[in-house]
Amino acid sequence: MSLFERLKSSAADDWNAYIDHAFVRGLGDGSLPEAAFRNYLVQDYLFLIQFARAHALAAYKSRTLADMQAARGGLGAILDEMKLHLRVCERWGLSAADVEATQEQQATVAYTRFVLDVGMSGDLLDLQVALIPCTLGYAEIGRRLTPDGIDAIPADHPYRDWIAEYSGDAFQEAGKAAHAWLDDLGARYASDNRYPELVSIFRQASRLEAAFWQQGLDAAKW
Repeated sequence: MSLFERLKSSAADDWNAYIDHAFVRGLGDGSLPEAAFRNYLVQDYLFLIQFARAHALAAYKSRTLADMQAARGGLGAILDEMKLHLRVCERWGLSAADVEATQEQQATVAYTRFVLDVGMSGDLLDLQVALIPCTLGYAEIGRRLTPDGIDAIPADHPYRDWIAEYSGDAFQEAGKAAHAWLDDLGARYASDNRYPELVSIFRQASRLEAAFWQQGLDAAKW
């Protein structure tokens, strides 16, 4: 069993609460309130700015050129992902300047600073375990929402573009690369004594991901 699969199994309740959150189900069936998605989309853009910093930190924490290249690949995937957010925001009349001028909300700060703190205080494996629920969680969600392929989703589905992004080949390949890198880091740096600490990081990151979804739902209530 890969390190990622072991972590998922050890934190199954938190992981499932994240990938099967009501927000995600609403994305899938199109019932998610637009206000919830708009809030999420803007906050996720701000979130990704901090995650880009975390991947840059991963390059700094790397001890080998191969690890630096893997960190660069993750950073590139995030920068491409941010372009999607801006394209969708522009369709709703939100410019890049509007988005970047928005204040980070509590769940956004909590999650991103947790990841950066783990990266600063730990090593490259700690940081990657904190990052991986985002990358592989979204990849898994993309697959779950397209069991029959993206073409089976109606063209007028309000969140079709979002689903297409995360179920698409580019993001799925980025997920496979992140999975392989985590397994390689685990083979080099993990140990049985260290495993409980890695589970703790993974579990907390999964909880913070769920809280990020909930932040979007809560915004729709006001």
